[in-house]
Amino acid sequence: MLLARMLDHVIRAGKLTLIDANGRIHIFEGDRDGPDVQVRLTDTALHRRIPLHPVLAMGEAYMDGTLVIEAGGLRDFIEIFAMNLGGRRRLHWLSAAAYGWRKLCRVFAQYNPVPRARRNVAHHYDLSDTLYDLFLDHDRQYSCAYFADPSDDLEMAQLHKKNHIAAKLLLRPGQRVLDIGSGWGGLGLHLAEAGGADVTGVTLSDHQHAYANARAQRAGLGDRVRFELRDYRQLDGRYDRIVSVGMFEHVGIRHYRTFFDKLHQLLADDGVALLHTIGRAEGPGATDPFVDKYIFPGGYAPALSEVTPVIERAGFYITDIEVLRLHYAETLRCWHENFQRNRDRVREIYDERFCRMWESYLLGAEMAFRHVGHVVFQIQLAKHQDAVPLTRDYITDYDRAAMRPATRVARTG
Repeated sequence: MLLARMLDHVIRAGKLTLIDANGRIHIFEGDRDGPDVQVRLTDTALHRRIPLHPVLAMGEAYMDGTLVIEAGGLRDFIEIFAMNLGGRRRLHWLSAAAYGWRKLCRVFAQYNPVPRARRNVAHHYDLSDTLYDLFLDHDRQYSCAYFADPSDDLEMAQLHKKNHIAAKLLLRPGQRVLDIGSGWGGLGLHLAEAGGADVTGVTLSDHQHAYANARAQRAGLGDRVRFELRDYRQLDGRYDRIVSVGMFEHVGIRHYRTFFDKLHQLLADDGVALLHTIGRAEGPGATDPFVDKYIFPGGYAPALSEVTPVIERAGFYITDIEVLRLHYAETLRCWHENFQRNRDRVREIYDERFCRMWESYLLGAEMAFRHVGHVVFQIQLAKHQDAVPLTRDYITDYDRAAMRPATRVARTG
């Protein structure tokens, strides 16, 4: 059958035993080490659907229970495909054609005017507040942590991430800071507390907006930190520093010029901006159809080659680029472990199908960073080339100074 021919073409690492919906056994074994997995299909329609849309069809089949993992686990099952499809070099021609069509149509899929952007954000970020408490750190940092040391736990790594961003912003007390895509407010509050900044955060999520403002009031920072329910395109004014973490993935490729032009308009002449975004090392591509349908509709992780030309046309200097490689893989590993510890509680809020969807999302994302060329770009921008020091020592110095008290608290807490 077509599915067997596809798998025979793809599997070059690990071992996959497939029992198809007719009870026939197919064994695919590569010549390199990898997971050993056995799965059973219970619906003959999957024999045709999987070769055309492998990720979406297998994800939905697992959610629906028509793909049963009989040996190994979900992590092994996702990893064997990530290892063998890394960089999409071994796609069967039919899957490659479907991927090429999605890539061709991505301009339309990522058309995100303000009303659609609001709907897309609500789809993911306006889920139950309890859900996010069950797998994120206490500060609800929903972006790549920074593991300065392999022994860091999630809480420490997320604190290091906030300090690393603060270092690149070169904060001084009293500066006006804009946080585009401010989430649940953790980064904005940290910049106000650690750097003495006056922070305005914007989000399109009703839940995040209410939660972040309540946090600012509880922390006694309501006079210096406020969060607004606004789209970045609706902003005006001037800011000394602008930061955007984990939001650019939702902008859409058709809107990159609008985004960077707006940053240029909002940033003071001597200001500094920092963009933190998921990206892809293998060049321009298309969003995973499972992620687009169930997790982040309208989202896209860009290649650096798609971003830097737009930055140049907007009139910015790129004053620093750092590529965080496996930091997000480790972050996602921690999130998945937290989710598994609290899986029963999530099932009470939603259902078993939702749990399977979320597990597939977290593990699939982790494997994308381990095997499929996903990375995180931190891009520092300025209007003038002398807006930041000539060497990167200031980043390391700030990180180390901030790390010392954090490590003492961790050891004595």
